[in-house]
Amino acid sequence: MNHVEYERGQFPSQLGSCLFYAPWCGYCKKLEPVWNEVGLELKSSGSPVRVGKMDATAYSGMSSEFGVRGYPTIKLLKGDLAYNYKGPRTKDDIVDFATRVSGPAVRALPSKQMFEHMMKRHDVLFIYVGGESPIKEKYYDVASELIVYTYFFSASEEVLPESVTLPELPAVVVFKDGAHFTYDEYADGSLSSWVNKERFQGYLQIDGFTLYELGETGSVYIKFTLIQRVAKEYREHFNRDFQFGHMDGNDYINSLIMGEVTVPSVIILNTSNEQYFLPSEPIETMEQLVQFISSVLNGSAQAHGGDGIIQRIKRVAFDAKSTIMVSLFRSSPLLGCFLFGLPLGVISLMCYGICTAETDDGLDDMDALKREGLTDEEEEEEEEERPLVAEVEGPEEGENKEEDFGEKDPEEKKTD
Repeated sequence: MNHVEYERGQFPSQLGSCLFYAPWCGYCKKLEPVWNEVGLELKSSGSPVRVGKMDATAYSGMSSEFGVRGYPTIKLLKGDLAYNYKGPRTKDDIVDFATRVSGPAVRALPSKQMFEHMMKRHDVLFIYVGGESPIKEKYYDVASELIVYTYFFSASEEVLPESVTLPELPAVVVFKDGAHFTYDEYADGSLSSWVNKERFQGYLQIDGFTLYELGETGSVYIKFTLIQRVAKEYREHFNRDFQFGHMDGNDYINSLIMGEVTVPSVIILNTSNEQYFLPSEPIETMEQLVQFISSVLNGSAQAHGGDGIIQRIKRVAFDAKSTIMVSLFRSSPLLGCFLFGLPLGVISLMCYGICTAETDDGLDDMDALKREGLTDEEEEEEEEERPLVAEVEGPEEGENKEEDFGEKDPEEKKTD
């Protein structure tokens, strides 16, 4: 084991990465070997981060103090701060998170060689260029807040390539997609919102985790297979409102819109309120795609879905149906038939027994109905049959009596 089991009061005073788990949690058990590899990797690389885990069910007070609401939860403890990890549960991603957060919020780039090295390692690079200024303070505050997602650097203007020209200093610049973009305080709003949007590439492959991350930005994104040209050529028009990308398959989108989407197709999702937009006709040209995006921006496109109460009820029913009917029967059809067939069979037998059962009251009612249907002559015949039955039974009773009393004594016979 390459990590320690934390108990109350044993958290590291400086740097530590803790996995909060529950013994019964299947996802926690699946993460266990990955967590061991994370501990080994950080230890072998000489990282100051101590890796450990804590049973959140045994120490519920500590887990509540750190805001643990689900399992597994990974947090990096840095002094008085606790950073929550929200990325993919792979060794490389967790190690990168621990290395990034454990270091300074803003790292310096002293030379052009270091700048080029960082450009090769990172798809998105934020750099503050300039001296002391109010925007530098804001930049450091944003870096401390969003370092869980990306790296932040600072450099002098001489470190940047000669092809990069800045309109003024100081400046905050993001390098991505083979270009650079400068933060404009008046046009882009708050620096935190701008960084939160620009930390994604202009066009990316979207999965469940990326969709969750995009949801936190409140932006609208597009899913399609061939829209790189629109993402690049119309950046100035749509970048502030849209994130472009594609998704392999349609299973995740189907679960979101509670319907069936053909592949390939175009869909616009508003991750802030779970609304989605579909084109009225198939999109075959870039002009049609631009027109469709513009209709969403100006409000003329029809919105579907949402996060209303009725929509939430529909989603619960859809998720239950998908989980039970699709997942269960696809993975184990025999088990699904047994789980559903057994209760139905028992209920069917109970209903059959209730419907076919005859009570004494029912028999009495049938006798009364029979009597009502008899004629007077038939009733007399029935009454005559009853004494005959009694006469036939009479001798048997007499015989029984004689057997009970036994034979008479000889003196009693003489007397007779």
